[in-house]
Amino acid sequence: MKTSGSGKALAVEPPDAAEIAGLIRSGHTRLGDARKASLSLESRFDLAYNAAHALCLAALRRKGFRPRHRYIVFQGLPHTLGLGPEVWRVLAKAHDARNLAEYEGHVDVPERLVLDVIAAAEVVAVQLDGKRME
Repeated sequence: MKTSGSGKALAVEPPDAAEIAGLIRSGHTRLGDARKASLSLESRFDLAYNAAHALCLAALRRKGFRPRHRYIVFQGLPHTLGLGPEVWRVLAKAHDARNLAEYEGHVDVPERLVLDVIAAAEVVAVQLDGKRME
């Protein structure tokens, strides 16, 4: 992965244990809420996406980096948690859907994507919880 400097995707920044713990806690809470079928599909998507982002950001922060762009946390999964394209591509697709909703007001999220994002976030959570602070 590229590191810090002008035009680079990441900034080098020492890990902060309190920040990482907060991201993990937030990720788990949001992931739990995303599983609630009683919520609207849009809410579940938002919760699942933000859970995945928080967990992936925690993994990147553990490695001593801070992303300059949101999507970098998903692209970094092979390097931070050893996860392959079957996980990060789902999350990248979710990022694109999130941007459409956030910036263009286009909120048309299929249930399949919501379920896939929840599943991908669960994989990230299991891998993250299995790794110790380096």
